[in-house]
Amino acid sequence: MSVKIISVAKQLPKYTRSTADILPYLEVWLSGQEDRFKRKVLKIFENAGVDRRYSIMDAEEVFLNTSFEEKNDIYVREVIKLGESALVKSLEKANLKPEDIDYIITVSCTGIMIPSLDAYLINSLKMKQDIVRLPVTEMGCAAGVSGIIYAKNFLKANPNKRAVVIAVESPTSTFQLDDFSMVNIVSAAIFGDGAASVILSSYEDEEGPEIKDEAMYHFYDAEHMMGFKLVNTGLQMILDITVPQTISDHFPKIVHPFLERNGLTIQEIDHLIFHPGGKKIVQTVEDLFGSLGKNIDDTKDVLKLYGNMSSATVLYVLERFMDRKLPKGDKGLMLSFGPGFSAQRILLEW
Repeated sequence: MSVKIISVAKQLPKYTRSTADILPYLEVWLSGQEDRFKRKVLKIFENAGVDRRYSIMDAEEVFLNTSFEEKNDIYVREVIKLGESALVKSLEKANLKPEDIDYIITVSCTGIMIPSLDAYLINSLKMKQDIVRLPVTEMGCAAGVSGIIYAKNFLKANPNKRAVVIAVESPTSTFQLDDFSMVNIVSAAIFGDGAASVILSSYEDEEGPEIKDEAMYHFYDAEHMMGFKLVNTGLQMILDITVPQTISDHFPKIVHPFLERNGLTIQEIDHLIFHPGGKKIVQTVEDLFGSLGKNIDDTKDVLKLYGNMSSATVLYVLERFMDRKLPKGDKGLMLSFGPGFSAQRILLEW
């Protein structure tokens, strides 16, 4: 029995600004800092590979000294709207109704809400009362792919069912106003907000790329590399400078054995559907795969157009491939990284 991805849809928040439009706000935020430091921060934003980003808050709100409670209240209010819009769009693409979904997974790491997002969506859209729920909160950027893996395993055990994975993130809600560390600055330069919804099916007659295999890869002794620390002012980013090099060092173990167990080599993969963690990680991946004649142009475009939206970002990349109606037999490799430290992989065949 096969499990297929039958629909992907994104939903962007209502506020958006180009990086050039954000620079004046940065200059005000940096007032009182040394001129050399100011120039360095502005250069980081200008060279981050992100032309535009979207947010659940306008720039004025992001740079206000709001409390964790105030920011989290905005997060709860807005992610419900974004999650519902993304889900409705993905249902419309698949010509389905809310009650056609049997399993709902919601993923987010950039705010705190109990009940979780899925409970609000079940009520507002009158989904099945016996729908199976799974909220995922602590897998960071990897959770979009992780959610698909969990959905696939459910559907593999349950023929003629459908599952949805909804990723909604607001990294701008985690911006720390009084933190002038490089970690806070770099994360602000590369991250943006967004949502996406993916529908999977174990119905034989539904169309979409089939999930041929999936796997997780866990890095030992790397818990310190990425995540959030809960402080009085909210979720403070943890992002180790060694992340790109660590990914590069592990790439052969992450990619090649996974493909080999499916009788494939990287040369036989037609499409790389990679999470754009940031400019340095993108460059690292390009250096590794460029010599093999592979490109990650869609990954770079998503980073440029929207920034890194944590778990939702790789789903924006996937949507671009889904919308192209690729030839039968084409193979794609999905890959994302997240706290733990871990890599999540999915092999797709159209």
